[in-house]
Amino acid sequence: MPSKSLKKFLHRIERLAERIEAHFPAPVLDSSIDDAAAFRWRRHGERAWLQAVRNPHAIRLEDLQGVERQKEVLMRNTLQFVEGRPANNALLWGSRGTGKSSMVKALLNTYADRGLRLIEVERSDLIDLPDIVDHLEGRTERFIVFSDDLSFEAGDPSYKALKAILDGSVAAPPENVLIYATSNRRHLVPEYMHENLEAQNVGTEIHHGEAVEEKISLSERFGIWLSFYPFRQDEYLEIVGHWLQSMGAMLDDEGRQAALQWALARGSRSGRSAYQFARDWAGRGAGA
Repeated sequence: MPSKSLKKFLHRIERLAERIEAHFPAPVLDSSIDDAAAFRWRRHGERAWLQAVRNPHAIRLEDLQGVERQKEVLMRNTLQFVEGRPANNALLWGSRGTGKSSMVKALLNTYADRGLRLIEVERSDLIDLPDIVDHLEGRTERFIVFSDDLSFEAGDPSYKALKAILDGSVAAPPENVLIYATSNRRHLVPEYMHENLEAQNVGTEIHHGEAVEEKISLSERFGIWLSFYPFRQDEYLEIVGHWLQSMGAMLDDEGRQAALQWALARGSRSGRSAYQFARDWAGRGAGA
């Protein structure tokens, strides 16, 4: 049995090793990219690494109803990218629960066998974008760096990191990386009434003040803007019917009324509400 003094010494060595390790990034292994199609960029203190997602979301593009125009545009852009042709970074913005992030995940399921890979990066970790992009450059796979529910506050350092990667650095972005982001805000940053007072009329043109121009400059770096809006009642019910059918149930008159009440209680006729209702309704054995 080790003596108490030896145990104490070993414990101190272990704590010292942990402190030293915290000052060095964990190895980011290229082999992990060969083992999965989806990844998360993880950070713990000073350590950062790619973590493979072993069970990616299995949603399909055909499951996304009521957003055909947006789906068509993003599919075309992603296919261009996968095939090595010019493509644009994309911003998907609009109402919550309307399929923005689901569409990006569904694209991975559609094109993963053609070399598409997805790396999810939290807003707070976007400051690491230069390191992430450097790691991916030169690989044969095509990478979408995905940031969900993106928004910035004034002075956020991640804001400038994203701007530089999109179109503002002295180094050209690698041709095998695109940025797809979703947000509830069109310009990704809060907009205030007093900022509009800085606008000036020059002839027949409106020139925004510096604060507004700074905010618009980020969203303009995305070549594709796709807007998502709340669904009409008939669209919402069609989505409910689609999900119920996939779960082995049907949407009858009783189900329609229940679905509308469900949406009313949540204040949202969204695809997310439709899916949640369908799970509840089918789970109770209704509509069978």
